[in-house]
Amino acid sequence: MQAQTEITIRLADETATQALGSRLAALLPDGAAVALNGPLGAGKTRLVQGLAAAVGIDPETVLSPTFTLVHQYPFARGGEPRTLFHLDAYRVRGLEEFWELGVEEMFDSPNWTVIEWAERVAAALPEEYLEITLAVTSATERTATIRAVGAKWDEALKQIRRRG
Repeated sequence: MQAQTEITIRLADETATQALGSRLAALLPDGAAVALNGPLGAGKTRLVQGLAAAVGIDPETVLSPTFTLVHQYPFARGGEPRTLFHLDAYRVRGLEEFWELGVEEMFDSPNWTVIEWAERVAAALPEEYLEITLAVTSATERTATIRAVGAKWDEALKQIRRRG
């Protein structure tokens, strides 16, 4: 039987959202796909900034890819070159356009693929991924519901739960 596949974390402010991204960076395996959902202003890009900062990418360079659809940020992991692909599906006009971005190659690589507004392209997501839904609970507070889709994410979810 699969372990609990979902946890919810309270995030007091933007700093806590970035810190969650940083904690995730330590747990993401090569080839990770992360689906981010939540309304405008919920902190999706802020979470990606924390993830990027943890692997040596200047978080100030990490911007919402709403108008360009894909940003690529190179980094190194274990001495190996990697890329953080940061996608935004908000303006994608269907699955065909999403596929044209080259996501299949991204998913099949050792790189990380993080998709904002992933619910809009849910049918195109890989078989296993980490889904994070951010909800606005006050002017500064958010909650992050993290769900493991696929067994390979169970251990990462346990680590997130332990580290709070």
